[in-house]
Amino acid sequence: MSFEALGLHTSIVKAVSVAGYEKPTPVQEQAVPAGIAGRDLLVSSQTGSGKTAAFMLPALHKFASEEPAPAGRTPAQEAQAAKARGERVRFKAAQPKMLVLTPTRELALQVTQATEQYTAFMRRIRAVSILGGMPYPKQMQLLAKNPEILVATPGRLIDHMESGKIDFSQLEILVLDEADRMLDMGFIDDIEKIVAATPDTRQTMLFSATLDGVVGNMARRITKDPQVIQIMSATNRHENITQKVHFVDDLSHKNRLLDHLLRDETMDQAVVFTATKRDADMIADRLNIAGFAAAALHGDMHQGARNRTLDGMRRGQVRVLVATDVAARGIDVPTITHVVNYDLPKFPEDYVHRIGRTGRAGRNGTAVSLVNHAEGMNVKRIERFTKQTIPVDVVIGFEPKRSAPARTSARTGAGWKPGDGRNAGKPGQRSFSKPNATGSREGGGFRSEGQRPAREGGYRGSNPRSADGARRAFGDR
Repeated sequence: MSFEALGLHTSIVKAVSVAGYEKPTPVQEQAVPAGIAGRDLLVSSQTGSGKTAAFMLPALHKFASEEPAPAGRTPAQEAQAAKARGERVRFKAAQPKMLVLTPTRELALQVTQATEQYTAFMRRIRAVSILGGMPYPKQMQLLAKNPEILVATPGRLIDHMESGKIDFSQLEILVLDEADRMLDMGFIDDIEKIVAATPDTRQTMLFSATLDGVVGNMARRITKDPQVIQIMSATNRHENITQKVHFVDDLSHKNRLLDHLLRDETMDQAVVFTATKRDADMIADRLNIAGFAAAALHGDMHQGARNRTLDGMRRGQVRVLVATDVAARGIDVPTITHVVNYDLPKFPEDYVHRIGRTGRAGRNGTAVSLVNHAEGMNVKRIERFTKQTIPVDVVIGFEPKRSAPARTSARTGAGWKPGDGRNAGKPGQRSFSKPNATGSREGGGFRSEGQRPAREGGYRGSNPRSADGARRAFGDR
């Protein structure tokens, strides 16, 4: 099927073609015609399946088909004229026609950039991002242009709503992108408040990894006779991504293995996921000392710094991005070939989103998880969620001292047994020292959340070279 066959406006078809898209993805084939027909949508589809175009193209078709608005001054032009007359400039609330809510700043910017591509041959359609980390004066300038499309994170949007800078009385389309993630991040009250401020006549489109539980309950409240579209289930997700588990004995073993994996000749770019912002900074610093072009990405960074980091990733200047879950939402860089879970995610859903950073647009990818033996239950939870067994792999020269625990296949019920060729070491051999009086483990074992054991040399300020002048590997310090 072609984009023309979806019934889209000719200017949109031309823009999509220029952007390099030849045919719609499965989710677009179903969502675009339903969206054009004005149906409310509940869509469950895997990461990287083309969801942004699935909700944006039918909305742009609607705007392109409407009669052009009468010529007149924009709010910004009116303010400039008033200033020239010496009058007090009063801000007029923006009245967008479409609102897209996203969980993170990166995803909001990605949606805005995609919209600019799709509107390249349309009459002026303004799409702006309103999000945390951006200076308020800059956002006021953007809102003064009275944009037709507003892409926002819930928290910052609430701020502007409460100050009277945004009026949703003319809103026609509401989109909740990655609704499950927004609820996980605690935005439920903000979302309810935003939805309550929009007209009942709006068209609502909700996109989520799952349509069950809390997400399903909310979806039923905010939609009217929605069309449900489920393209991919957890059973057949990410078939183009090779998934592996490497068991590690301690932090030193994990760091050495990470260094080895990142030197893989088949790797173009990689994302390394950590549990905390502090770890992201520390590991990025240490990787740079080891000779990698690495950068951190997390929520404590100013938006300008986050944008520069992502731009460096897209331009190939950053080879290894060390990121937290929240910051990595919305990263769409086709040249990411590897994802490494330095720390396992708290929720199985986040594992799916993490590995979806690679294997984009039909490409192949590799996802590796570095797992402490005590984290076996977390791996099982991920396998139950995805209904896939993640194979255990061992790199020669980096074998764990303990064998991987015997586990049952999430699909077939077949177990993994120590000594079957996929594991190494003696069964039952312990690799951690005994707990000390405070209950923590000595000797550089794995940390609990929010804690990091002291290390010789530390991350910062350590000498990157040995006595003979040779550069040492990341895990050798």
